[in-house]
Amino acid sequence: MNRPVRVRFAPSPTGPLHIGGVRTALYNYLFARRMGGTMILRIEDTDRTRFVPGAEEYINEALAWLGIGIDEGVREGGAYGPYKQSERRDIYRRYVKRLLDAGKAYIAFDTPAELEAKRGEIANFQYDASTRNTMRNSLTMPSDEVQRLIETGTQYVVRFKIEPDRDIVVHDLIRGDVSINSNILDDKVLYKSADDLPTYHLANIVDDHLMEVSHVIRGEEWLPSAPLHVLLYEAFGWQDTMPAWVHLPLLLKPDGKGKLSKRDGDRLGFPVFPLDWIDPETGDRSSGYREAGYLPEAVINFLALLGWNPGDDRELMTIDELVEAFSFDHCSKKGAKFDFEKGKWFNHEYISAMSDVDLATRFAATPRGEQCVAERGPDYLTSAVSLVKTRVNLIGELWEQIRFFYEAPVTYAEKDIRKRWKPDTPAILTALIEVLQGIEPFTAATGEPIVLEWIKNNEYHLGNVMNAFRLTVVGECKGPHMFDIIEVLGRDETISRLQRGIDTITLPQ
Repeated sequence: MNRPVRVRFAPSPTGPLHIGGVRTALYNYLFARRMGGTMILRIEDTDRTRFVPGAEEYINEALAWLGIGIDEGVREGGAYGPYKQSERRDIYRRYVKRLLDAGKAYIAFDTPAELEAKRGEIANFQYDASTRNTMRNSLTMPSDEVQRLIETGTQYVVRFKIEPDRDIVVHDLIRGDVSINSNILDDKVLYKSADDLPTYHLANIVDDHLMEVSHVIRGEEWLPSAPLHVLLYEAFGWQDTMPAWVHLPLLLKPDGKGKLSKRDGDRLGFPVFPLDWIDPETGDRSSGYREAGYLPEAVINFLALLGWNPGDDRELMTIDELVEAFSFDHCSKKGAKFDFEKGKWFNHEYISAMSDVDLATRFAATPRGEQCVAERGPDYLTSAVSLVKTRVNLIGELWEQIRFFYEAPVTYAEKDIRKRWKPDTPAILTALIEVLQGIEPFTAATGEPIVLEWIKNNEYHLGNVMNAFRLTVVGECKGPHMFDIIEVLGRDETISRLQRGIDTITLPQ
């Protein structure tokens, strides 16, 4: 295909953007950037009965947070707009008429009740070449009757006329040639007079053609509709501009048994949406990756490798590296298990690799982080975060790791007291206070050798002394390097905590 690469991500504003949809958007973006092409965001809002307020804004915000850049769209504009299908009614009407005039489609007046009755009469009923001549449509009714019904406002639909017993071949860049016989297809509804809007099938094809889309990259669930779309391209005489089809493998439940759903996330405790979503009707909140403490770079890296690989054993890849390596040759035909624990691992690796300042800045954007900055300032927060960042998987977990930098312990871990607090501990720690008072400057590099030499010269038990020291300062025997901790706390706070521990901690009876 020797034409500019133009791809589109075309979500429907019917609710929050599922993580599977995010991966589809990502693959479109990676391919477009790899080929020097254009990324289009088109809002497919023809099904007005399922429209959800706020969903379109959510889609835009989610893609922006993830760094999936859009070249043309409702917000960005472009030469092929409008990019919202509800604003393209006049365009679709012309193409509906074109199909009707060519005898490729017909008008049907069957009511929902009549269709339901047919389903009761005929097992596995579908509206097709074998049944259409028994229904109320322009193929069986006089033309003047059809016109009269239209003029009197009788609701109707326009159906595509599929010829029977034809093998339709869809060439898919991942799956190769997929052949489907037209006998299993029904005469799909292309347009509904009730809302003067086309269905997905017609709008999708017309828009892809007019927007000069070169590759249609979408989820595997849309593969059954591809033969119909091939037939529509032929019906319009657009075979030469038919896009390349790419149907991505499904995202599967963590156990691999079925398509990933919101229930799986609720049951196992992980998000399936990029951002928090509040249902406008019920007020129910669904968790998102952003608010759960994931970095967008980590989410992108994680999703990219669900159903694709770079052809080698690399896992941690920047967006530029993903773009450089991306091709459909390494996309899987099989569904990809959604390993949410692996997603945490990616986030851990990205957090660990971040600069201390950047990580502190991201944490400072959370409510708890704002409070930390208000209490001690950004530099103190950065110093605290730098000591614990390799211990967390999520941004939100930072608070539990740095809490003791902001809150002196008022209780102490009993198991650590039993193990590390000895009868002579108060006296030893009182002597340690004198040692700490003489350290200049009060830094880890200066203090550590002095304290360790003091312990050695007095033949104290290193583990007992240092762990008792840690217990008074932190409240339990865990945390980062002890001398790094006291450098951040400063001399006065360190000695104050030591003294409080000496005065408070007693040996269990």
